[in-house]
Amino acid sequence: MTPEEEPVVEGAPEEEPRAASPLDEVMNQAERAYAAYMDAERQVAKAYHENELQVAKAYKRAESQANRAYEATVGQAARDRDEAFARAAQAREAAINLAEEAYKAACENASEAYEGAVADAGRAREENVERAWSVRDETIEQAWQIYSKIAR
Repeated sequence: MTPEEEPVVEGAPEEEPRAASPLDEVMNQAERAYAAYMDAERQVAKAYHENELQVAKAYKRAESQANRAYEATVGQAARDRDEAFARAAQAREAAINLAEEAYKAACENASEAYEGAVADAGRAREENVERAWSVRDETIEQAWQIYSKIAR
């Protein structure tokens, strides 16, 4: 039985360690060094694992933040688009109203010009007819005067 396997009896006096040979002492140091190495390796593995978890959490936070920024940007772009559509619709409506008003004004002006031209043409016709009758009357009068002088 090795010293590690020997049962420990409580209350029994401990044996004094035997004098170890230099080889035993080197072996003990090697075992302690190996145990320390294995402990350090476990600690390094644990640190790598913790680092992986932290990196994963950081990635998830960055991904979540990027998604929130994307959604906010898309939402703002949609609101901007809707506002632009509303402004365009208002501008279109205003342009249609202005065009209709301009059309009505042009129609009224055309009607007024037509009525004025018809009235002017009617006055000119009446004046021309009056002048023509007047010239006719004068011509007939002159013709009668000439005929009267010849007939006497």
